[in-house]
Amino acid sequence: MTRSGLFAAVSRRCVLAATVAMGLAVPTASLASPEAADAVEAPAVSPMPRARPEWVEVIPTARWDFRSEGDAWSRAVLDALRGPGEPLVSMVPGDIETWCPGYADAPTGARRSFWVGFLSALAKHESTWRPGAVGGGGQWYGLLQILPATARGYGCRARSGQALTDGAANLSCAVRIMARTVKRDGVIHARSPKWSGVSADWGPMRSGTKRAEMASWLRRQDYCQMFASPRPTRKPVPETLVAGPVLPDLRPEARPDRVTPVEVTRAATSSVDFLIGP
Repeated sequence: MTRSGLFAAVSRRCVLAATVAMGLAVPTASLASPEAADAVEAPAVSPMPRARPEWVEVIPTARWDFRSEGDAWSRAVLDALRGPGEPLVSMVPGDIETWCPGYADAPTGARRSFWVGFLSALAKHESTWRPGAVGGGGQWYGLLQILPATARGYGCRARSGQALTDGAANLSCAVRIMARTVKRDGVIHARSPKWSGVSADWGPMRSGTKRAEMASWLRRQDYCQMFASPRPTRKPVPETLVAGPVLPDLRPEARPDRVTPVEVTRAATSSVDFLIGP
């Protein structure tokens, strides 16, 4: 056997030994003869794949939750907020304290949740959550009563009255419109110098009573409360730093170190008593 052949045989036997040490199956022919052992190749060891973490979708609380389509409508709003509605999430409207005190410090997920809740609150006053509602003598359609011409002007996918009666399509279009107007005006609602924000397109927002009802419900939701910063409290001042009169020293006086005997002579007896003197 040549030197190179000897080296190759030794290498193959080392591979065989490593295979046995790893507890892998080895063909019996490999153990029967050196020639068979020379034919054994290194096994391909594939690590056990790790399980992927389970993704859990959280659907925020909305006022249409009692309806069977509620979750689908909420998902449609969330999807729109990740797309054309992203400006609503990235900005902080100037009047947000009225609607959601915790919004400014909230993470992205909580901000999206607020807008789901907001649209669900507005839909109560626009259509009482009826996706097939048609108002204004056949002018406005769906959950948020959108005019087809307005939908086309903002580039919504739902461009006809019939298309706008699809709940998810109607909400997606509403998010697209609000992302433009709220970002443009910097507020959710304003009346002066003109109707601004959401109030520029939706009639219920022009009613103080309806706005107050919507805002009251939204402020009670977790996504508007849990991120609000508590009012700071004053730290206690150490007693040593408090200015004031000097308190008297109330420590007891120390007793004398020694006792001085005092001799007292009584007339009746000659005995001597010892008293504690000063």
